[in-house]
Amino acid sequence: MSAASNDSRKRSKKRYAAGHHHSKRWKGSRELEVGMEGILITCNMNERKCTAEAFNLLNEYADELFGPEKLQDNNGSSSDEEEEDVEVALKKEVAQLKASGAKQQRRFQALDSGANNVIFIKTQNLESDKLVHRILSDLHTTKKKKSRVILRMLPVTGTCKAFQEDMVKYLTTFLEPWFKSPNCGTYQIAFKARNSSHNKRDEIIKSIAGLVGKLNPKNKVDLTNPELTIIVEVIKAVCCISVVKDYALYRKYNVQEVAKEDTPKPDVTPAPTDTSTAGEKDAHDAEETTKEETKKGEEDNDNSVPEEDKEAEEEDKGDGE
Repeated sequence: MSAASNDSRKRSKKRYAAGHHHSKRWKGSRELEVGMEGILITCNMNERKCTAEAFNLLNEYADELFGPEKLQDNNGSSSDEEEEDVEVALKKEVAQLKASGAKQQRRFQALDSGANNVIFIKTQNLESDKLVHRILSDLHTTKKKKSRVILRMLPVTGTCKAFQEDMVKYLTTFLEPWFKSPNCGTYQIAFKARNSSHNKRDEIIKSIAGLVGKLNPKNKVDLTNPELTIIVEVIKAVCCISVVKDYALYRKYNVQEVAKEDTPKPDVTPAPTDTSTAGEKDAHDAEETTKEETKKGEEDNDNSVPEEDKEAEEEDKGDGE
């Protein structure tokens, strides 16, 4: 009985381990990986709602820019095809899932980014930088708030391993369309690392700046209002890269900030307070000056007594009579 019991326990453990391993493999296929393109989206503590808002926002503007999404049947068959044997159909479906994955056929697919409060939307057959710029441009113009939990939307047009030598090697080719002679421009580098401690910010920025300078010495750094911004976002072992325009104008690609009114309300509000305070002070000083002039006029019987004081004297005389 003891040997049979041990065999049963071993079998149970194997089954559990097999299922657990399969779960990890499937989860891994839904994580941010090198070679992907898409959009990094940060949020404030609600990733599920952020994902829903992201899909609504991205689909709205993607329909406008690229047209409605055309869904394709993975097996290439129509819905009118004759029913197959259940077992054959299941095997066919499993084979198709292993080959490509049904969800990867969609133009937007939410993946695990590897960091808290950050989601990665993988894109298929569209320009993520063009799409994100269009969204921010419209929000900046209309000032319509179209999300509650989404904070920043950063396009990812290239990915590589998050090691300095790999990043420099990848960027040598990646940055050519913007910075290689005869192309040039002013730029800044926006670097951030999450769940990664092997990269030092200053060293990465220095190496990228040196690379941009080699592509064309006319490229100049501008931290105030650059023409282009090189976004470098490191999450674990993956480095997400893009080159964007209007980074400062669109509030570092923050959809909440870009939808706010441009008029600086804090600068307008204190003005009346300061004016009122100054007015009260001026009024007080004027009152004291008037009293002194009135007193002096009464003593000297001068004709330069203010009109208000003359009227007051006439009223006093009237009351006396």
